[in-house]
Amino acid sequence: MIHYISGGQRSGKTNYAVQQALLLSEHPVYLATSRIWDEDHNARITSHKKSRDARWENIEEEKEISKLQLTNKTVVLDCVTLWLTNFFVDNNYDVALALAEAQKEFDAFIQQDFNLIIISNEIGMGVHASTEGGRKFADLQGWMNQYIAQKADKATLIVSGLPLTLK
Repeated sequence: MIHYISGGQRSGKTNYAVQQALLLSEHPVYLATSRIWDEDHNARITSHKKSRDARWENIEEEKEISKLQLTNKTVVLDCVTLWLTNFFVDNNYDVALALAEAQKEFDAFIQQDFNLIIISNEIGMGVHASTEGGRKFADLQGWMNQYIAQKADKATLIVSGLPLTLK
């Protein structure tokens, strides 16, 4: 089962995803995909880690999520935006190459038999990016979100902490 959860920044996506995971498993996996970009980002990551109790298995993997053996587990992937950023940066901001690599890795990852709850951002619903790189990334994010949503069994949009069922 794949449950895709999307929404804006600070919309309540992670809280909702965590609640859903705990309904499915007493010991879910939290799969964090972020690199540590600066001290502020490191503080946010540390805060996130501290917010999860002993029920959670925490795994950090920046890109190669398909190498993880998660069969029969419930997994929260947090988040597609930070995961995609790693492909985008590593491919020198080439949208087509980053998208192709991310799609290939995602397809390999979802071959496992597990409950997967995927968190992603709807960055295209906000202001128009002021830089070329920002606009390219918004396109990349939008295309990857569509790709994942098509493969998902369930899709939820979070707005102001409220879940809206899309699929």
